Amino acid sequence: MRLILASASPRRAELLRAAGIPFEISAVDIDEQFHAGEKPEGAVARLAQAKAAAVVARFPDCVVLGADTTVVVGGEALGKPADPADAARMLRLLSGRTHEVLTGVCLCAQGRRLLHVEPTRVRMLALSDAEIAWYVSTGEAADKAGGYAVQGLASRFIEGIDGSHSNVVGLPISRVYELFKELGCDILKTSL
Repeated sequence: MRLILASASPRRAELLRAAGIPFEISAVDIDEQFHAGEKPEGAVARLAQAKAAAVVARFPDCVVLGADTTVVVGGEALGKPADPADAARMLRLLSGRTHEVLTGVCLCAQGRRLLHVEPTRVRMLALSDAEIAWYVSTGEAADKAGGYAVQGLASRFIEGIDGSHSNVVGLPISRVYELFKELGCDILKTSL
């Protein structure tokens, strides 16, 4: 069975490639705004499901993977920063604190749908204004939930991770693999 990734995220694609999971990409353009009063766990689950549903309609005979990630600190969900000032604001919120990264994963195949939200706790060092300004100036924060990339330059600011490292990057690979098995899809035999 073919796997279709319902995402244009280069990080998700890199994670799947690194795990040796063959896939194709069919990105979707959906409104990723949270609804008023919506809890972050519910929002990432809803968005992952919406992405997968949009693609499975085009590829009904394939396995479709949708995902959405957010960062939560002090009850506030941090998506992708709107601009450099917003990225700096997010980093100030995260500085010296533990936050949670939530990724909603939806896997659809043969009329079945599995939905899971993976939490990972991340401890960030206290950052100076100069460190925040430097990091934002690199441009790396631009399209990352929470305004940082754990796999990039921001790795120097991460004190510890409790849970899946790949989840913080954007896709909990081991959980995705377990969902494949739960659906009865032998990913080891999946081909393009």
